[in-house]
Amino acid sequence: MNLLNRIHINERRFMRDPRGGLLKVLRGDEEGLRREVGEIYVVWAEPGQVRGGHFHPLTDEFFTVLEGRCLLLLADPGSGERAELALDATEPRTVHVPKGIAHAFSNPTDGSRLMLLAYADRAYDPIDTVVYKFE
Repeated sequence: MNLLNRIHINERRFMRDPRGGLLKVLRGDEEGLRREVGEIYVVWAEPGQVRGGHFHPLTDEFFTVLEGRCLLLLADPGSGERAELALDATEPRTVHVPKGIAHAFSNPTDGSRLMLLAYADRAYDPIDTVVYKFE
């Protein structure tokens, strides 16, 4: 199965009024989202840097870029299949990366800081994090 067909992308939209705005990142009805709470966290990367480079045998994760842009690097460690997905805060999308898919976020050198919101459906466990080299 094609690697990009195994992830889920939910288009998002900003809701704005004169006071400011709101962006719903997870609504609770997304495919692959467990009903138990895991972890919600913010990750950032300076221009030219890469964050991630691992996969989780047990944990599904959801990512939404809040600021900047990045190239999401994906790989299936079993088959060796690889894919890339461009993400940009100006076109918000929440990407579901299922367990077993390696992932890393590359911030372009000419960009600004990358900031993304992440949700993991399980609490962090170092045994559930396997390093994967994107080279």
